[in-house]
Amino acid sequence: MTDQAQTPARDKPWLFRTYAGHSTAAKSNELYRMNLAKGQTGLSVAFDLPTQTGYDSDHVLSRGEVGKVGVPISHLGDMRTLFDGIPLEQMNTSMTINAPAAWLLSLYIAVAEEQGADISRLQGTVQNDIMKEYLSRGTYICPPKPSLRLITDVAAYTAQHLPKWNPMNVCSYHLQEAGATPQQELAYALATALAVLDDLKGRVAPEAFPAMVGRISFFVNAGIRFVTEMCKMRAFTELWDEICRERYGIEDARYRRFRYGVQVNSLGLTEPQPENNVYRILIEMLAVTLSKNARARAVQLPAWNEALGLPRPWDQQWSLRMQQIMAYETDLLEYADLFDGNPAVTAKVEELKAGAREELATLDAMGGAIAAIDYMKGRLVEANAARIARIESGETVVVGVNRWQQGEPSPLTAGDGGIMVVDPAVEADQIARLNAWRAARDEGAVQLALGALREAAASGQNIMPASIAAAKAGATTGEWSGIMRQVHGEYRGPTGVSKNPSNRTENLDDLRAAVDAVSARLGRRLKFLVGKPGLDGHSNGAEQIAFRARDCGMDITYDGIRLTPEELVAKAAEDGAHVIGLSILSGSHLPLLEDMMTRLRAAGLGHIPVAVGGIIPDEDAVRLKEMGVARVYTPKDFDLNRIMADIVDLADPEPRAAE
Repeated sequence: MTDQAQTPARDKPWLFRTYAGHSTAAKSNELYRMNLAKGQTGLSVAFDLPTQTGYDSDHVLSRGEVGKVGVPISHLGDMRTLFDGIPLEQMNTSMTINAPAAWLLSLYIAVAEEQGADISRLQGTVQNDIMKEYLSRGTYICPPKPSLRLITDVAAYTAQHLPKWNPMNVCSYHLQEAGATPQQELAYALATALAVLDDLKGRVAPEAFPAMVGRISFFVNAGIRFVTEMCKMRAFTELWDEICRERYGIEDARYRRFRYGVQVNSLGLTEPQPENNVYRILIEMLAVTLSKNARARAVQLPAWNEALGLPRPWDQQWSLRMQQIMAYETDLLEYADLFDGNPAVTAKVEELKAGAREELATLDAMGGAIAAIDYMKGRLVEANAARIARIESGETVVVGVNRWQQGEPSPLTAGDGGIMVVDPAVEADQIARLNAWRAARDEGAVQLALGALREAAASGQNIMPASIAAAKAGATTGEWSGIMRQVHGEYRGPTGVSKNPSNRTENLDDLRAAVDAVSARLGRRLKFLVGKPGLDGHSNGAEQIAFRARDCGMDITYDGIRLTPEELVAKAAEDGAHVIGLSILSGSHLPLLEDMMTRLRAAGLGHIPVAVGGIIPDEDAVRLKEMGVARVYTPKDFDLNRIMADIVDLADPEPRAAE
């Protein structure tokens, strides 16, 4: 037998993606073309927070956020620039966009048509999962029911016009980052898919529905417990097949396939000893590549330094090379599933499926995912609190954080600090281009298109045709979202943090006594205002600070996300706050804190101590303290009880008496 005959047939590798976008559309286009030249096989677009939340770059809430965590896309001109020289008919593009997904897809279609593409051949995905925004990520715009309608508008439109497009990427990724157990991640993601498909069933022809089910994809998270994570993915595939057959009567196996992309877990990346993150990323990738029957269709890996700040092109290249080595240098793709028939794997998969079914039954009894948002949010906050408590106690070991903290300084962070910094001039440049776009467009045509969009949204028509027309007329992201806000209203999501203490008692007695003592000296209960200024919706940290402060006996105010410094200063005055704690993970801490501190002093509240937490480089921490910020916390500060002790000290009117 020849060597050629002995060589096993290799599977095709998954799509290699890098989640990328920053500064401007032109800079992001340059990065995309560079990554494609390095062997990346699909694009994954990161949008900045104003775009994600439906604001133009010159909106007051956009201040300090433009181009920070992704690319700003305010209109068709920005989208043209973003994909300049990239033939969209040949590309597989994933866009991580949710509340304004219909709008960004409309802009994408308009650009593709300008390129002369056959729209029916476009391939890619819009995430378009608003449910996890209410539970974890926070970039929602409208209330749940009209948001569900927007999701199914996109799905129904793509079913007819973009048959190769995935109209929804059910996103369990952020559920795990918000603390979800594997069973909760399975159940809440599947419940979201059920809500969408139940709504969609009456909006497409019965004969087209199975193919529509087949276009629903998932975007998942893979954590460091890679055996459990691999079993979770096998459980996902089996539960999805079961749901498609039993709930929707899908007989064709092609349409029951669980199709998913993945980014491995950024939550577990550490600021201390960041070089260890390379191993974490590789191990987590194994969970979604080793099992052939549950292998990811697309993989994007974070960079080793994402707990420090914005990765550089070299850092993203390193993560891309990790995928390529796994796919092309190893023999992984030459074998059938490595875990079929393994009793330990089978038992774990069945355990996860049983837990997920139980949680799904609870959600069904409550009326489904849309009706159970508050319940799910509360469960996630509790699960995340338990996760943090395990790290604090040492039950969960995190190398370099709560064990083996001593080590050599990382040479990878020398020089530029190991991260890329967005030029502060980017925001002014983007706003100037936005103003020029508005000045050059046909205003009458824009207003006519926006009027048609408003009529479609109010009457229940599918908004995609009107959205595409508005995109071509020159409407902006803020104008499109403004119509949605006018017609459907704006939503304030649940925080998951109640006003009442939980039953947790571990290691809190001394802190509760200290809070009682300081409250007595203050003459009333210590008031701690927790806030999230700007557009950053990553609320997990703020929720856990509020959760622990409440359990320590403090009187807390936490009104959720997306507040202006002006609103927070007014709230501090109204509530008589003794300490203010701010959480900002988008990299916008300098402009937001400068505004906040200036407003506090102007309101006569400059005496209130301010603490801030986020992904904050050391040199920025120095600048924040020069502004008057009392404490700065970064991801290395995992001990919440120590932070609580700091809050008590900051509030104490007689600090020497407390010693």
